[in-house]
Amino acid sequence: MSLSSVAAQIPLRPSEYFDLMVKPFGIIPNQWKWQPGETWLSTWNIVMAGTVGYLALVFGGRYLMDSSQSRPIKNRTIDSIHNAFLSLFSALLLVLYIEELYPVIKVHGFFPSLCHPDAWSPRIVYMHYLFYLSKWYEFLDTIFLVLKKKPLQFLHVYHHAMTMCLMFTQIEGMNVVSWGPTVLNLAVHVVMYYYYFLASRGKRVWWKKYITIIQITQFVLDVAITHYFFYHIYIAPAFGLPYLDYCQGTTSAALFGCALIWSYLVLFIQFFNKTYKPQCNGGGGDAGRLEKKTSAGSSISVGTEKSK
Repeated sequence: MSLSSVAAQIPLRPSEYFDLMVKPFGIIPNQWKWQPGETWLSTWNIVMAGTVGYLALVFGGRYLMDSSQSRPIKNRTIDSIHNAFLSLFSALLLVLYIEELYPVIKVHGFFPSLCHPDAWSPRIVYMHYLFYLSKWYEFLDTIFLVLKKKPLQFLHVYHHAMTMCLMFTQIEGMNVVSWGPTVLNLAVHVVMYYYYFLASRGKRVWWKKYITIIQITQFVLDVAITHYFFYHIYIAPAFGLPYLDYCQGTTSAALFGCALIWSYLVLFIQFFNKTYKPQCNGGGGDAGRLEKKTSAGSSISVGTEKSK
């Protein structure tokens, strides 16, 4: 069974409509290529400058807001549009990934598809690129916090700064396995930003704690996926075990991604314990103070703590 024959069996192809949307911009996803130095935001110099600029803007802006004694700047309409856009964008990209990956998984199986070159098509690389660009856009989450004079947690700033770098390394290193964590992250973001949208409209949502639980679950799965890659690249060949010999990706990108995901997992577990354990034990403690609204209308406990 070929990929084309499986793809032809899909009754609804959202990619056809998406292609019509991007065609006026001269973009053909099936022919798209990542070209370092030519593709927008595609060099390490730009990534490093963007990260430093983000941190300078965040901490410089916080200093100016505090020293000026100015009132918090709030706009519920902008918050709502921002969160609705990211939820809908994540949903669209998730659907496009599923459509493109379904034939690959159908032909090769799920686990082999985490390594197979067929899962690194021009269209998937383009979707990776769009996801990477969204990490730049999500810097606005922190800017909104600064303008609203809301507390900044290390986890929030660290996660936003490093996730953009992470996605860049995965595209640059052509790591096929990265589609697994990316798809999981998009699924989480659909729900997470929908919650932020509801909160920005003043609606109280009882299930916000479960967003953090879902994020932690995602990171556990991410760790398993990245270690699956390492098994086939290093462990199995070294010990004479069965393995796939076509896992695509660079060692540096894989190591960086694995280390970063582990750090996310540890930090999110610590965050969850600090925020919700006092509540589970019947006390308020720090949790009550952490439930203050963030710039996007969400609470710090889950607010803008993006997964990936």
